[in-house]
Order: sequence, then C-alpha cells, then structure tokens
Amino acid sequence: MKIQVRDVPPRSVWALQQGGVHPLLAQLYAARGVRSMDELDDGLGKLLPPASLRGSREAARLLADAMAAGKKICVVADYDCDGATACAVALRGLRLLGAKNVGYLVPDRVIDGYGLTPPIAERVKATGADVLVTVDNGIASLDGVARARALGMQVLVTDHHLPALKDGQVVLPAADVIVNPNHPDCSFESKSMAGVGVMFYVLLALRAELRERGVFGRPAGSTAHDVAGVGAIPQPKLDTLLPLVALGTVADVVKLDANNRRLVAQGLRRIRAGTLPAGLAALFTAAGRQALQATTFDFGFALGPRINAAGRLSDMTLGIECLLTDDAARADELARMLDGINRERRDIEAGMREQAQLAADAMIDEDEEPPPAIAIFDPEFHEGVVGIVASRIKDKLHRPTFVFAASQAPGKEHELKGSGRSIAGFHLRDALDLVAKRHPGVLLRFGGHAMAAGCTIAEERFEQFEQALQQVAHEWLDAATLTRRLDTDGPLPAEYRRTDVVDTLHREVWGQGFAAPTFSEEVEVVSQRLVGEKHLALKLKHQGQPVDGIWFGHTTALPARVKLAFRLDADEWQGVKRVRFLVEAAEL
Repeated sequence: MKIQVRDVPPRSVWALQQGGVHPLLAQLYAARGVRSMDELDDGLGKLLPPASLRGSREAARLLADAMAAGKKICVVADYDCDGATACAVALRGLRLLGAKNVGYLVPDRVIDGYGLTPPIAERVKATGADVLVTVDNGIASLDGVARARALGMQVLVTDHHLPALKDGQVVLPAADVIVNPNHPDCSFESKSMAGVGVMFYVLLALRAELRERGVFGRPAGSTAHDVAGVGAIPQPKLDTLLPLVALGTVADVVKLDANNRRLVAQGLRRIRAGTLPAGLAALFTAAGRQALQATTFDFGFALGPRINAAGRLSDMTLGIECLLTDDAARADELARMLDGINRERRDIEAGMREQAQLAADAMIDEDEEPPPAIAIFDPEFHEGVVGIVASRIKDKLHRPTFVFAASQAPGKEHELKGSGRSIAGFHLRDALDLVAKRHPGVLLRFGGHAMAAGCTIAEERFEQFEQALQQVAHEWLDAATLTRRLDTDGPLPAEYRRTDVVDTLHREVWGQGFAAPTFSEEVEVVSQRLVGEKHLALKLKHQGQPVDGIWFGHTTALPARVKLAFRLDADEWQGVKRVRFLVEAAEL
C-alpha cells in the first residue's frame, strides 16, 4: 500500500477562505478540484437546466400528451436502489403533476435478468399500458424496446448507463424518446447523473411543459380546464422528491460532480429538516440512524443496502412500496422487512466472501503477485450478491474482479451470471467488448460502466472467459496501475482534532469522485488489542497527544511507530463525546 498526499492548489485554498469557507474545508475542497465559491453554491438555481439534457423536452411532450389523453403509463424499474428510487420519483412526480393512471413493474433479478426484455414488454402491455417508461435501464434493451413498440406502446427510455455496442459502434434502441446524459449526441455537462437524477430532470421538463400549456396557476374561480380536462391545479413543488434523488445518487456510487453534489445537498437539507417520505423515515429508524443528522454515509451504508437487499434476495417491489407509501405504519412494517432481508444478505455475503477469498488465494503463490484480473465461480454462490463479493475481493487484491453464480432462471441453469468491479485504469465494459470481439460466443450478454459491469456466459466457457479477461488485463495494466495507492489529505493539524470538526466534516457531501477526508501521518502506537476477534483497537499518540483508534477488519499488530491513513470520527462513552481515528491503511 502506497499512501500519497493529494495536491492542494494554494490559490484555490486562498479563494475559498476569502469566501468564508472553514480553513480545513477550504484545503479539502481545493484538493478535490474546487476552484471557486460558485462551485460550492448548492442552490436549486445552480442546477444545470433541464432543457440542456437531450430529449427532455420531447419526453415532456410525450408525457403531457399521454396525460391529456388519459393514457395509462407504466414505469419499468431496475432492481437496485437507484432503480427503486427512480421508480418512486417517477410515480410520485407524475401523480403530483396530475397523472391519473400510473403504475409500475419491476423485473425479477433471477427470472427476468436485467433491463427491458420482450417478455417484460408483453407483461406491461397486459396491464393495459399505453406508454412504457424505463428508469435506470433501457438504453441497451434493443429487443425489449422493439417488442414494446410492436405491441403498440410508446416507449420513453430514461437511463444513465452506456449504450450497447455492436462491432465497436454504438447501437441505440428504437424508442420514441431517449433521455440519457451518455447518449452519444447529448452535450449535458453532468455525464455522471444517476438514473434517479435523470428521471427527476424529466419531471422538471414535464412541469415546464405543463406550465406552458396553462395547466397550472389558473385564477381562483376560473372555469378554464387543463389539458386533462379536470380543471387547473396549483403548480406542484417537485423539491419534495429530492430526498429520494439524493439517496439513489449516493447509493449508486456515481461520481459526485458539482451537479450531483447539489442534488444530494438539497436532499440532505430536507431530510435534516424532517421533510422526507414516510418510508425513508422508517428506514432511518430501522437502521438505527437519526434522520435529523443524516449524512451521505447513511445513504451509502445504511439505507441503500437495505433497499438493495430486496432486489438481491427477494422482490424489489418491497423497496419501491416502502418509498411510495405515505402511511407511517405501513412504512415501518416494510422497513423492518427490508432490514430483515438485509441481515440475511449479510450472512450470505459473509459466507460467499470467505469462499471467494479462498478461491482467490488458491490462484496466488505465496511469494507472487495476484494475476492482473480475477474471475471466480462457485456453484453455491447466490447471484443476488455476486456484485458485493466482487467489490470486496477487488478492494482486497486491487485487481479487476468478476464473481459468477449459476443462473436460477428456468431453462437457464447452465448459464453463469457474473458481476464485475474494476480499478482505476481498467474500463470494465470496454474490456468485455474486446473479449466478445476476440472470442465470439463466449459472452451471451454484457453491459455496464468503466468501474462496474455484468455479463452472462455458458458454464462450460468459464475458463475461456477467465483466460480472455486476464489477457486483456495483461495488455492494459502496468505495474504502476496494479500498485494499490491511497490518496489522502496529509497530516491533520492538531487544532482540528475536535468533535465539532468531526460534525462539520460529516455534514458535508462526500462520495464517489469527491472522497471523504482521509488524513495520513506517522503516529506512535501506545497499545493495541483485538476486539470482537477481527478488529484492532488502538491507543495512539498524534502529535504528542493521546487519541483512540480502531481498524475494522484488521488483526495484524502494528509497529511502535507507523504511518497511518485515517478518517476522523467520534464515539461517545458515559455521555462524553471523544475524537477517534478510523484507520484505513498503514504504510509499513
């Protein structure tokens, strides 16, 4: 492990401090590329305009026409937290804007697989739907969109994933409208927006379209009617949807660029003020967290996993219904069910992770480096948690990793479903595309991003896939890329080792691409002991002053003096709140 310190442009620090930013925050922001106070303005007026998102106006017209004609709209969601929040935002938002006939369908991970497939299109049509709207999926669903259109439905694709490739060329579905910041012809600045963010932007565009049509703001007593023929309504406030947008954005681990940070900050602000859906409030309670003190860590490590668990092991309908209900008792019941499913998911994951680690260890000689890419399959693995296990193995070995499980879908028992996670410098979706070109027939289906991707292969082709992936990794990855590095913010000034500073840092928006502060410096290890058999509790001296530390999941003793990378945290004992260091790594 190489611990390195981020560059901090002094001019940016000075500019931020002159704007009134806390000196420590000014350093942290500057190290993450913030150059001016304008970038820190999280007001709604600073959001990128919806009209700049390609297809948003056309989507708004399609939906407004459908509402005017009383058509039935069906939302097809994905089965992760982004998909669930996007679905809830779509239904809540459309109903706020006056839609009377809106439903949803969420695919089953095992039976249906990912995305809009022809059978799903047929099930949507069977509900009587006239308009099919995808959220967080659809950009690669060529056959599903074609089938929906053939059945006479209009199709609106809202997605943020990369389009499908055929012979190295982008291929788009034949939808009526596509809204996706990663559309090859879209110039929208925030390419990292999550699926829930895309749907929120479509609703903003729809509200503008309805406003232009005179739907909102009729004078009191007016006899004029709106486009749906039911009388004008006050213009709805869509900011009530921002808590859900914030949750889905953080949980999907998309890059927190300036626009995404604004969306998350606005959602957090409303949650902390107590303005949040009943389901979110119940999830905070089930997770033992305080909504009034909500942080991005709560989204990523408490609420998001509980919603994701439904899609991994059960039915994401539970998660969506939890986010849709306004009944506190119903929300509490669903949140407790999701909490129970998440506990089951953790048990399954723990066993799989141990098996996967043993398999990975078997691939590595004691004195040798791991291969440049890892592929693991075990017949006992559960396909619902292969992505989480791949992420854990990737973090431990610092190698692109795929973990496979046998498909449980009827008639697909000889197929393997794999989920991959990557490291910086290795574009996973492009790697799969190269494998597909070099070895036709090995990949039955694939898709994804640079850092996360999924694929399906025949069981008998697993070794061929493993060898092909490792060959690409050999060609693309050099020793520098394969060396684990941890970017940090350098030494922590002693005057900031305070609980109020901890609180200040926790309230900021941190996440993918805008990493939470991690400090690094040499400290003295006064004492150390194992707690819970797998965590190292530490008594440290930081710049001559005592401070507690904890290294979760680490059992190897440290030397008397060591360079540590750590995050700031606080724990409470007998009513006294004290700073402690959460150790992330050691440079030995």
